[in-house]
Amino acid sequence: MSEGTAVTSGDAIENLLSEARTFAPPAEFVAQANFSDEAIFAEAAADPEAWWARWAARLDWMTPFETVLDNSDAPFAKWFTGGELNVSQNCLDRHVAKGHGSRVAYHWEGEDGERRSYTYDDLLDLTERFANVLLGLGVQKGDRVAIFMPMIIELPAAMLACTRIGAAHSIVFGGFASSALAERINDADCKVVITADGGWRRGKQVRLKELTDEALLSTPTIEHCVVVQRLGDQLDHPLGWVEGRDKWWHELMADAAPHADPTPMASEDLLYLLYTSGTTAKPKGLMHTTGGYLTGIVASMEMVFDAKPLTDVYWCAADIGWVTGHSYIVYGPLALGMTSVLYEGAPDWPAQDRNWEIVERYGVTILYTAPTAIRAFIKWGDHLPAAHDLSSLRLLGSVGEPINPEAWMWYHRVIGGERCPIVDTWWQTETGHHMIAPMPGITHTKPGSATHAIPGIDAAVVDEAGEPVPNGHGGLLVIRQPWPGMARGIWGEGGRERYQHTYWSKWPHLYFAGDGAKLDSDGYLWLLGRVDDVMNVSGHRISTMEVESALVEHESVAEAAVVGMLDELTGEAIAAFVTLNDEGSDGRDEAAVRAALLEHVAERIGKFARPRLLVFTQGLPKTRSGKIMRRLLKDIAEGRAIGDTQTLQDAAVVEQLQATVNALRA
Repeated sequence: MSEGTAVTSGDAIENLLSEARTFAPPAEFVAQANFSDEAIFAEAAADPEAWWARWAARLDWMTPFETVLDNSDAPFAKWFTGGELNVSQNCLDRHVAKGHGSRVAYHWEGEDGERRSYTYDDLLDLTERFANVLLGLGVQKGDRVAIFMPMIIELPAAMLACTRIGAAHSIVFGGFASSALAERINDADCKVVITADGGWRRGKQVRLKELTDEALLSTPTIEHCVVVQRLGDQLDHPLGWVEGRDKWWHELMADAAPHADPTPMASEDLLYLLYTSGTTAKPKGLMHTTGGYLTGIVASMEMVFDAKPLTDVYWCAADIGWVTGHSYIVYGPLALGMTSVLYEGAPDWPAQDRNWEIVERYGVTILYTAPTAIRAFIKWGDHLPAAHDLSSLRLLGSVGEPINPEAWMWYHRVIGGERCPIVDTWWQTETGHHMIAPMPGITHTKPGSATHAIPGIDAAVVDEAGEPVPNGHGGLLVIRQPWPGMARGIWGEGGRERYQHTYWSKWPHLYFAGDGAKLDSDGYLWLLGRVDDVMNVSGHRISTMEVESALVEHESVAEAAVVGMLDELTGEAIAAFVTLNDEGSDGRDEAAVRAALLEHVAERIGKFARPRLLVFTQGLPKTRSGKIMRRLLKDIAEGRAIGDTQTLQDAAVVEQLQATVNALRA
């Protein structure tokens, strides 16, 4: 089991927990792995440009590239300059041309139980027809198209149609409010928006067209709104319609020509914009380009997921509205010719075993999901996955935030049957593709550790001076060399300066996006969350992640979220919001459990790390993507007015927590 380590006072972030358990790749997995020789790490490090050039050569280039990397305008690196290619051609046409058109691209499943499988032939037909629709609406190479859609097949088809004609897409997650959609449309000067009459979420209709109509009241650049008929006769509310602007997808597609040649795109041409929150109120429109991005995701699919297009059924259980969906639901799997699952709804609708039902139905071999989802599965109980045949699974992945060691162990034991390697991946919207993750046929994993940078990536943990820290110490995570999928900047006026200031101002030669990390005694890398999530308690700089991990280790706890709150005596104090396991929750003595948890944290980390405020809750404020909104928890802990809750799965959770905290303080 885990054991505590000494605190090193000079660390940027103190190294408070260690993990002794290790898991070698199963022999059967190694025997068939895409990569099983650790010599590739040295090979990639010796000549990174040659390493990435070999991966780029796996793509179909219309015009061969001349230069692998041009970093003369650092940090604005350029990859594979001189080359031309088309992303939709690489994702669709080349597989069809090789005789794989009948291969399933997506097994699509609606939350309401509707199911359909789409082949590469089907997806190419949808893409070409909609490319012609966009051309008919006046969309040209270099224009921007906004997409605000549910998880239906028309979403990847719309993305690929944009890439086919050279237009950049800007996807806005379907859980956002109309104001967020309007802001992103206006920042990108989008010409067309694509949406749907609605979608399903936990049995309720999401009013996407209604939200789009509200947004379009203040978006002067939008000329056309294309609407997919997802709900149709089931629609439970009036559908607004503006003649001349609004057009049905199915009517446009019925008249569309069936063939559209893919447009040659320079490697550095803009592929898409994706907005992410910033330290200011204005979201950042991160720019991802064509050749380097596609190279990076193809490489990481093969290295990290051990992807095998002929035999795998792959499921990334994220939403396409986030970068995880861009890279690992759409472009990565399709570029390799994979068969994937595309699921519209929530994992607990109509029952909490929906995910395991899907794994069993389609024979999923690779499952990629978030720690927040895993902790929810733990809370719902082992009996749910046990009721389904999960023997098809051969690899498990984790994405979105650091995974607690005990959640990792549950994933390994209950879902993976102790036979599936787990790839815990660290990367960001800004990086485009995986950066730190196990190589499943090579790496000995540790529960909760992302292990090491993948071949071709130069990552380090450094101190405040930018110098690497030794093993056993904590610090700040940086990337020291350019990589193909890196964002090329931030869209809009002042974007160049904002990009440099946000990611490169602390050390001009090092990429730093705000994450803390530590190296254990074996040199394994552990993510500690955002530096913003580091608490200063009586002079100790403590990561919220480590306190959360200590709490989740306790047998009574399903999930925990920790924030710092102002304290006159210690500067900051620790507030913990804890969800207990369902088993045996009735009649449990909360005072005894609270005392046990405080003592457990003291034993695992130290008395200084015991939460000042410990709140039991049935749920945590989460976005629809499963991310815990810690800023809201901080507001609750400090008794402040609550900020925006429009993106939450369930806003009522916030009111319940406020009432609980007020009662504790009464």
